[in-house]
Amino acid sequence: MNMALDLRSDVPDEALLVLYANGDPEAARTLTLRLAPLALRVAARMLGDRTEAEDVAQEAMLRLWRVAPGWRQGEAKVSTWLYRVTSNLCTDRLRRRGRSVALDAVAEPEDGRPGAVAGLIEADRAIALEAALAALPDRQRQAVVLRHLEGLTNPEIAEIMEIGVEAVESLTARGKRALTAALSGRREELGYDNG
Repeated sequence: MNMALDLRSDVPDEALLVLYANGDPEAARTLTLRLAPLALRVAARMLGDRTEAEDVAQEAMLRLWRVAPGWRQGEAKVSTWLYRVTSNLCTDRLRRRGRSVALDAVAEPEDGRPGAVAGLIEADRAIALEAALAALPDRQRQAVVLRHLEGLTNPEIAEIMEIGVEAVESLTARGKRALTAALSGRREELGYDNG
């Protein structure tokens, strides 16, 4: 049965997931375009490896398709569920590989930067941030990525990480302090003290 539904951006993820479970391929396409970049972005920031992040994002989306038939609306947001699954998959991979990430393995940002010098400065900053993130304990990194790079609220992060809001606040505060300490001696090198 083909659903004649306009799948614009105002259709909630949960409704699209139910439509997908009922056989609507357009709902799957819309959800993939909406959610796969989120999973990829989180995985890339947590793992520091684009190829591995693509694998995690693909696995997270496959798990979403598998749970679609039993999805119970109102219990959790689809995006919150996907953040949790993606984060957990990343944590599992980090544990398996013993957290060893070569600095050279961290991808540089995509093109579209204002100029060559600005692009190099931004690339250096991104590499420095990724390296500093990689040095954080897994839970601190997860909380910092979700809060400060993904822009989630502390209650959303608490739900994703299955901890209390106070624990999220503590993890993000410690993570920010550790990042500040790791990057503080590099301000001039990274172009923050110019002028």
